[in-house]
Amino acid sequence: MRIVRLANFIAPRSGGLRTALNELGAGYEAAGHEAVLVIPGPEAGRRDTPSGQIITVPGPVVPGSGGYRVITARRSLRRLLDDLAPDRLEVSDRTTLRWTGRWARSRGVRSLMVSHESLDGLLRLFAPRFLPAFPGSGDARAERIVRGLADRLNRRTAADFDMVVCTTEWAAAEFRRLNVPNLMRVPLGVDLARFSPARHDPEFRRRFAAPGEPLLVHCSRLSPEKRPDRPIEALRELRRRGVPAVLVVAGDGPRRAALEARAHGLPVRFLGHVSDRDLLARLLATADVAIAPGPIETFGLAALEALASGTPVVVSRASALPEVIGESGVAVGDDPGEYADAVRLLLAGEERHRRDRARRQAERFDWPGSADGFLRAHGLANLIGGRR
Repeated sequence: MRIVRLANFIAPRSGGLRTALNELGAGYEAAGHEAVLVIPGPEAGRRDTPSGQIITVPGPVVPGSGGYRVITARRSLRRLLDDLAPDRLEVSDRTTLRWTGRWARSRGVRSLMVSHESLDGLLRLFAPRFLPAFPGSGDARAERIVRGLADRLNRRTAADFDMVVCTTEWAAAEFRRLNVPNLMRVPLGVDLARFSPARHDPEFRRRFAAPGEPLLVHCSRLSPEKRPDRPIEALRELRRRGVPAVLVVAGDGPRRAALEARAHGLPVRFLGHVSDRDLLARLLATADVAIAPGPIETFGLAALEALASGTPVVVSRASALPEVIGESGVAVGDDPGEYADAVRLLLAGEERHRRDRARRQAERFDWPGSADGFLRAHGLANLIGGRR
C-alpha cells in the first residue's frame, strides 16, 4: 500500500514532529508499505530515505515562527496527490491541510488526521489580550467562546477524515467530549537503543557542570507555547535557595535572544539546535533532571527521550506529559517555585533508583509498536510486531 503523508510546520531544525514522521515512515517501510512524505520547503525536490520518499514542495515561511513553512498552493498539491494516487492519506496539520480529507473522500481514499496539538490549548494560549481565555482566568464567557470555536473546528476535522488519531488521552479529550466515533489513541515511541542510561558520560558532564553542581537540561524549540522561560526562572529560584544548579538549553527558535537576555548572570548554556542525535542522547543521559514545561504538549517526545536516558522529568500539570511520565517525574503548576521544589524533590532521591524508574517508564513505548498502531488506524495489517 502507498501511504502518502502530508505535514506542515516543518523547519530544518524542528524536532519532535520530524522525528515522529521519520520513525513512522521507517516503520511503514519495514512493514512492506510504500511511505511518501510531502512537506514544505524553500524549493521543490525529491529524495529517497530509509523513511521512504520525501517530496518537498515550495511553501512560504510563517512570519515570526523561526523558519516554519506551510503548503499553501492547493491546486498544485491537489495535482501532486492525484499523480501519487495514494492508497492511504495521513495528514499532520489540522489547519491549512484539513481540506485534503475531502479530496481523499472524493477519490475513495481512506484518510487519517493525526492530532499533534491541542486546538483547545492553542486557542487559549494565543487568545488576544482582550479575550482572557486561559486556564484560571475566571472569564466564563471567554471560556465558552474558545471552547465553542475549538469544538466547531474539531467536529469538522472528524467529519472530513475517516479516522482521527491522538497520541494521548489528554489530546483525545477535546474529541471525546464531542462523542466523535472515528477516534483512536496511538502513543508515539522512543528509540530505546539510542536513548539509554548507558550514554551517561562523566567526562561529558565536566563540560557543563563542576563537581557537586546538579545539571538540568531543557530540550525544546524556543517558542512561546513551549514556555522556555520556566527552566530559567526555576534555576534562578534554585540558586536563590542555595542549590548550585546549572542549566543547559538544547534548542533554537524565535525566543532565543530574549531568553539569553533573561538568563544573564545565571549559569545557563545555550547549545542551539542539536542535530547530532547521539550527542543529544549523551546530554540527556548525563543530566540529573530534565524540565519540559510546555502546557499544551500532547505527547512530549523530548521528555520521553530523557526518561529513556534514565533522567527524570519535571513537566507541566496542564499538559499531556503527566500521562506519559507516570511516576518517573513530577508534574507542577506554572509557578517557578513549584519547578524548583520538584527539582529538589527528585535530586533528594537515590540516583540509581530515580534513573531506573525513568528507564522502566520509557520502555512502555517503542517505535515499532507505534507504527503498528498507526497501521491499524489505517485499516492495514500489523506486520511489525512491536509492543502494545
